[in-house]
Amino acid sequence: MARSGAADLAPSATGAAAPGGPDAARPAASGPAVPGPDGGPLDGLRRVDADVAGAVERELAAVLADRLRDAAAVAPEVAEALRVLERFVVGGGKRIRPTFAWWGWRGAGGDPAAAGAALRAVSALELLQACALVHDDLIDDSATRRGHPTVHVEFAGRHRDGGWSGPADRFGAAAAILLGDIALAWADDTLQSSGLDAAALARAGAPWRAMRTEVLCGQYLDVLAQATADTSTAAAMRVNRFKTAAYTVERPLHIGAALAGADDRLVAAYRGFGTDIGIAFQLRDDMLGVFGDPDVTGKPAGDDLREGKRTLLVALALERAAERGDTASAQVVTGALGDPALDAAGVDRVRDVLTCLGAVDAVEERIAALTASALDALARAEVAEPAAAALAGLAVAATRRQR
Repeated sequence: MARSGAADLAPSATGAAAPGGPDAARPAASGPAVPGPDGGPLDGLRRVDADVAGAVERELAAVLADRLRDAAAVAPEVAEALRVLERFVVGGGKRIRPTFAWWGWRGAGGDPAAAGAALRAVSALELLQACALVHDDLIDDSATRRGHPTVHVEFAGRHRDGGWSGPADRFGAAAAILLGDIALAWADDTLQSSGLDAAALARAGAPWRAMRTEVLCGQYLDVLAQATADTSTAAAMRVNRFKTAAYTVERPLHIGAALAGADDRLVAAYRGFGTDIGIAFQLRDDMLGVFGDPDVTGKPAGDDLREGKRTLLVALALERAAERGDTASAQVVTGALGDPALDAAGVDRVRDVLTCLGAVDAVEERIAALTASALDALARAEVAEPAAAALAGLAVAATRRQR
């Protein structure tokens, strides 16, 4: 059992149980400070625990500064291009994956003397995330990310502004592919050069490799579902499981636990918790993709519809429309999917249909059930404090967030 009732302590331990706010998915101070002499390893743990996201960002800034120096030795043009990647990585993001990995390591009793190396290792997850996002934006032809032009759009604009030869969009796509690939390579480099001993790196190797395979396979399943117009709930949940759940929560926790040398029981508990919260996280993302406020999410309202995302929200709506013989409602939804010209009025019509068919309530109920199941699994596990309380708070924040 978690030693102080993690689920009950979530609001006070993280300050993140209430929905909304720009830092809704980041834990604040994570509970009682770890006792220890100032300036020692335990003092370092206290500082990271109080702001994991900030600590990760400082690590990323240091890693990228080193990598940019290497790039400048190749050519100044390369370094200039990679500064776009640096801004993308350091300039935004909720740091969810490294945060879960850090608390997975802490909850498994990670050695305080290895905290700096562990922090550098889990920060590598954010570079993997950068690769996924840059490529995902290109696949989806998204124009903005976090309120700014996506990487492929940025480089296409540079091409046009410079009057360079060839198609600007093709250049933008090529730049995005290459920058995403570099981020992936740097993620591996950061993990391997983190300073952890060979045994810890070997233990983390299996979940790290599995995570990379799963997220790319999940991405392909997502693309395939759009291409084949598969609107089944089974297809939607398969994408949720591999593209998001494993990659966002389950495997980061697994990696943190492996770095700390956790036993199989704790790894299994983490993975069960992570799968449920990861799926709930994606279901919340699906809701925000249709109902989110662009000023908060940083993406245009209804972008998931324009991109033709076959989400569980859409699948449930179409399933219910078929059960009722409501072809008009089904046509509103299917007509909007993949329509790049879908306007605000069209998005509003889809919202109304999704609500009237009960799909919105069904997804909310599933999010609540998954969160409750995850918190129950966490409360039954042997997770050291303050990690148990922090993970419970993260679970609530991640599934109630508004961006």
